Amino acid sequence: MKIVILGSAHPLRGGGIATFNEHMAQQLQQLGHEVCIYSFSLQYPSFLFPGKSQFTDEPAPEGLKIHSIINSINPFNWVRVGNQIKQLKPDLIIVRFWLPFMGPCLGTILRIVKKNHHTKVVSIVDNLIPHEKRPGDLAFIKYFLKPIDAFVSMSKSVLQDLHQFTKKKAIFHPHPLYDNYGSLLPKDEACQLLQLHPEKRYLLFFGFIRKYKGLDLLLEAMGDERIKKLGISLVIAGEFYDNRIVYDELIQQYDLKQQVHLFTEFIPNEAIRNYFSVADVIVQPYRTATQSGITQIAFHFEKPMIVTNVGGLAEVVPDGKVGVVAEPNATAIADAIIRFYKLSTDELHQHILVEKEQYRWELFLQKLIALVDS
Repeated sequence: MKIVILGSAHPLRGGGIATFNEHMAQQLQQLGHEVCIYSFSLQYPSFLFPGKSQFTDEPAPEGLKIHSIINSINPFNWVRVGNQIKQLKPDLIIVRFWLPFMGPCLGTILRIVKKNHHTKVVSIVDNLIPHEKRPGDLAFIKYFLKPIDAFVSMSKSVLQDLHQFTKKKAIFHPHPLYDNYGSLLPKDEACQLLQLHPEKRYLLFFGFIRKYKGLDLLLEAMGDERIKKLGISLVIAGEFYDNRIVYDELIQQYDLKQQVHLFTEFIPNEAIRNYFSVADVIVQPYRTATQSGITQIAFHFEKPMIVTNVGGLAEVVPDGKVGVVAEPNATAIADAIIRFYKLSTDELHQHILVEKEQYRWELFLQKLIALVDS
């Protein structure tokens, strides 16, 4: 089958979406499909990108055809790209949707491609209703949905959102593993790389820092005297996409300077394992969520998790087995941290080994291809 993946890829950072698309392309190629990726030359205008750079200096993934030619704000470009893919006549387009802003661009390209009366289009929907709402979202979402033939949602909450917007075929399958970050290092070796003390207990908050991810709730929880007495520290690894002053003030307010370790530059792929290697548990204190790729990195590294009971997070973290589920407030998160350290790490690990089996890439792609065939 000739397949085009429409979405972010190298040299864009993409916040996990680029990594997902590249890994999906590699997996599809291993299954014998002919695959290329159509990515962006300009993905976000500056007002939508609060980070330092949209691009990575890391080498391109080997063996992939990536065409970085889509300009998200140029309608003339959309027509050119649409006609180019239309003439290519792929059997299938897999298009990622994660932000209403992309609706006009991707929706226009797909409308043009569909005029070849051959190509089927399946969308993997990360988020349908955005965490951070803007004027025009509803119209952009509806415009995007119209040329799609079927949908794959990676959380049940997004599947419910899809059913409110469309009657087209939509299925759920959980986010597959991010299994391309190598293996864990010994904790003392990783601590040496990060200049941390190997005898301490560490929580890890990983990923871009945005308001909806609730880092402020976690910092408030770290101020709980019970946690301070246990000598628990927090590693924050990720770039600020929110006003840093808010978090610095919380660190000062709760006297957390000795407990909190900040690594707030962009984390390259080859360094990700360092942070997971020092962590006892991965904490996702989100206010809102659909699913999270951080969960699938944690499963890859076989690390337990503390997550809030929002969106699809609790769906994949059975409470007391893979980790602990808490309500999205500081007191409940502090309670969950204390509860975690009373659980058996051996039993958690055994449950994680069982749970991670359902997140294999071959299962995800089998379901996607079966959807196309149906």
